[in-house]
Amino acid sequence: MHTSIRGSDTVPSRGNDAPSIVVHDKYGNNVPPHPGQGWTRFVCVSDTHSETFPLPAGDVLIHAGDLSAWGRVGQLNVTLDWLLSLPHPTKIVVAGNHDICLDESCVKSRTFLYSRVTKADVAKARSMMKGQAARAAGLHYLEYESMELTTGGKTWKVYGSPAAPIYVPGAFQYENREEAEAIYRRVPRDTEILVTHTPAYRVLDRTKRGKHVGCETLSATVSELTRCRMHVFGHIHESHGAVVHAGGERASVNAAMSGGYGQAVIVDVKH
Repeated sequence: MHTSIRGSDTVPSRGNDAPSIVVHDKYGNNVPPHPGQGWTRFVCVSDTHSETFPLPAGDVLIHAGDLSAWGRVGQLNVTLDWLLSLPHPTKIVVAGNHDICLDESCVKSRTFLYSRVTKADVAKARSMMKGQAARAAGLHYLEYESMELTTGGKTWKVYGSPAAPIYVPGAFQYENREEAEAIYRRVPRDTEILVTHTPAYRVLDRTKRGKHVGCETLSATVSELTRCRMHVFGHIHESHGAVVHAGGERASVNAAMSGGYGQAVIVDVKH
């Protein structure tokens, strides 16, 4: 059971008099003030596709994939330069299905889309995402990886995955339930902040044609993450928005930006 808040200006979590999660979706130029000590402000984006956007300040910036337009190294570099210029002290980034220059398996494919990707492209792209400049800017590129970040005295356990069910040829995709289970089995059960490119099934995953295209296996995994406070994703641009689930202790955020469906989503989470 959940409460959809897509299109709302400010929505607190449900279930308690004092909310532990507050989401800001449509705020225009009036960015709400940081709630202060004892809270972490996450600024969530996804599917920027080599575009750059003005973003509000925050403690942690999350980018949930599709960094590039069509997976070329130069396109990725545009996004990386933008991310490195942003003032957020910590930046968590995963790739998406468009980011073929980050997926070594795409070199082996003979499809037209992948014909532009070489081993040298992949080596350069991965070096950019993990290089000294990225580290100096507080950027952490996660590819089926977990990490801990500390802000305001709170240490968060984060996991990032670029994977998505296959739709058209792209990067980091899986074809069946067995592959999905192998991918999501790797998510630590004490994860507090989950970042994936794909949405879970029936959570902000509805296409323009009304079809739910999120991952059922991911949905089952999220339900087992009893400490998870937030799941950030993108992929389905037209379902941009957020959901505060019943009980008010977890938010799901579709942060897709491309196409003009919405702004960066601000999520304030109490420690």
